[in-house]
Amino acid sequence: MSSQKIYPPDRRQWLRSMLLIRCFEDKVQQLFMQGLVPGTTHLCQGQEAVSVGAISAITATDYLTITYRGHGQALARGIDPEAAFAELMGRETGVCKGRGGSMHLTDFSRGLIGSFAIVGAGLPVALGAAMSAKLRGAASVALTFFGDGATNIGTFHEALNMASVWKAPVVFICENNLYGEYSPIRTTTPIDNLSIRATAYAMPGVTVDGNDVDAVYAATRTAVERARAGEGPTLLECKTYRYSGHSRTDPAKYRKPGELDMWKGRDPIKRLGEALADQGIMSVAEQDAMRQEVQDLINAAAERAAAAAWPTREEIDCYVYAE
Repeated sequence: MSSQKIYPPDRRQWLRSMLLIRCFEDKVQQLFMQGLVPGTTHLCQGQEAVSVGAISAITATDYLTITYRGHGQALARGIDPEAAFAELMGRETGVCKGRGGSMHLTDFSRGLIGSFAIVGAGLPVALGAAMSAKLRGAASVALTFFGDGATNIGTFHEALNMASVWKAPVVFICENNLYGEYSPIRTTTPIDNLSIRATAYAMPGVTVDGNDVDAVYAATRTAVERARAGEGPTLLECKTYRYSGHSRTDPAKYRKPGELDMWKGRDPIKRLGEALADQGIMSVAEQDAMRQEVQDLINAAAERAAAAAWPTREEIDCYVYAE
């Protein structure tokens, strides 16, 4: 397989991407409460470092699959916020023309080949994309993002087993936010480090601080380089935390007192911002200006999306099958 050049990361751009995701998700909650987002929402505030760090380690020709909590990955991959808002609001200008909604942000032009509402459903799809690349002699790698709960279902184990046997160029990225829907992980899973499950499938299993974008990037880059070199898959566990409830208006009363505040003390955006200031890369004033610029962009994008046209009744059966 041919090598692909990886450029040094622009950590200022990482900060901007993480701010974009945070502001987007905050706005989505506002829009949902205003009745502008039909269906449900699953937000990812607090998990931004996983999306930005991991996706910064792949190239434009690589693939990824995401979950219903995948707004962050879609934005990190480059989906336009206005098109994403329009999709969530069911408008014709949405990235899927309003047909997919919050749980199905997909853009094949960016290698984002699926966003799945079914837990674990993206793993075999990413494996298929990886094997397609391998059989074609292409250098592409696939990332698949999933939550900690997915590691307890059959599809997870089947996908890891097949990927290892075939030495597929795929990286399995578990966003371990400590809760499977409303259940704390230790009520459903007998281990703390889910990466240990890679041992059964003869692949590397790596656990990293999912709130440290540098650590996520470094671990993903190593796994991607290994996959691209024909050495097979990796299971990467990113320990992180979601600030919001599972979905909609879930108040998350199942959390222990003080748990949320503790994790907010490890906020990934705050940590990167402090590092950039300490290292003389970006001052606090510059960061504040960036935050305001991003917030203004998000507000304007949401306003334009809310004013976009609805799909027409005559098009109700369009896009059901591929042409």
